[in-house]
Amino acid sequence: MRKTILALLASTLLVSACGTVRDSRINPLNWFGPARSVETAPAESTNPLIPQRSGLFARRAVEVDTYEGRPFEQITDLTIEPVPGGAILRATGLAARQGIYKVRLTPATPDETPVDGVLTYRLEGVRPDKATPQGSRPTREVIAGRRLTDQMLAGVREIRVEGQLNALVSRR
Repeated sequence: MRKTILALLASTLLVSACGTVRDSRINPLNWFGPARSVETAPAESTNPLIPQRSGLFARRAVEVDTYEGRPFEQITDLTIEPVPGGAILRATGLAARQGIYKVRLTPATPDETPVDGVLTYRLEGVRPDKATPQGSRPTREVIAGRRLTDQMLAGVREIRVEGQLNALVSRR
């Protein structure tokens, strides 16, 4: 009887110690907390109808296949899931209308490096040429993901995903 009570007491103490590891920073599932909403700065507006260079002898620009996506109106969810070798960044956006395609998370810096410990992305999509219905909320939601390696996450304190009206931030 004594051995059973001693074993039960020892196992109870051992299991109760697991709660501190679950809430500690050692656990990789706690590295990025829940996303929270932050304000965005208004973008500098330029009129696309006014040409920057024109004239008879103006150099023709080399045509490059560019991505013509525009930022989503609202970012509704941001999730960072740890995987072996890095993490998967998943953002959910809400568009004003249906029919947006080629959705992606584009980095704010060309080489995807963090600025002051902040790795920033924009959730963008290409809008259709024709008018589309507004539709219900579930038909306007999209999800985009991006794989981040451990090398990309080195020195990153927070990950920020921006839209037109808001941005979501997840911190380590």
